[in-house]
Amino acid sequence: AERLHAAAHACPTRSVRPPGGRLDPARDPFPMALDDTGTVQLCGHNSPHTAGANSYLLRRPDGTSMMVDTPRWSPALAARNEAPGPVTDVLLTHRDHAAHGRRYADRFGARLWIHEGDLDAAPDADRVLRGTGPAEIAEGVVALPFPGHTRGSVLYLADERYCFSGDSFYWSRTTADIEVAESITWYSVRELAASLTRAAGRLRFEWLLPGHGDRRRLPPDDMAARIRRLAARTHALRPRPVDFKAVRW
Repeated sequence: AERLHAAAHACPTRSVRPPGGRLDPARDPFPMALDDTGTVQLCGHNSPHTAGANSYLLRRPDGTSMMVDTPRWSPALAARNEAPGPVTDVLLTHRDHAAHGRRYADRFGARLWIHEGDLDAAPDADRVLRGTGPAEIAEGVVALPFPGHTRGSVLYLADERYCFSGDSFYWSRTTADIEVAESITWYSVRELAASLTRAAGRLRFEWLLPGHGDRRRLPPDDMAARIRRLAARTHALRPRPVDFKAVRW
């Protein structure tokens, strides 16, 4: 029953309904901790305006939080997500997930981040990431520009433990491995391969937290080896027409 209520409160089209048809706010589990530390919480309430993407709260040691991408917009959801502590930053992974960024940032009094490659999707961003080099944006939090899915895609890495990958790569149930959505690459699959190659020797994390697809926790050495193999596989790919039905979820 609890999983049903979680699915109902996450569904972007509200197609999942509990018995009786109405969502019960008292049964809303979000934001929902992903592990016992409570460092990362899944926001739920995925929005149709961000292609139904997942969003996350990243709790910091000083009691503040960062929001990575956003749930659907509502003042009530904003209040729920800032209840654990002030939200200082809204981190956008790329243009497809930018729809509610400004409204949440303004509500929280937070800084809105995006990469220059996707700046036209959030032209009033407070912080603009540039180039392809890593940038430490807070203690323990690094932004790694990752062009490929879009020109301005970004990974956000926290504490060498959590990787918020946006739509750059995800865990596939079909292949039981990390994959790129090669059939939904808006900018360049060759640039995506180059991004993976640049990052392959440097990425250290154990939690893969994507915008779409499955989340996964594995030992860091295992994740690093899978990223290296993914880089090699992606270099063999060639540009193809966008086809949403071809993704190996």
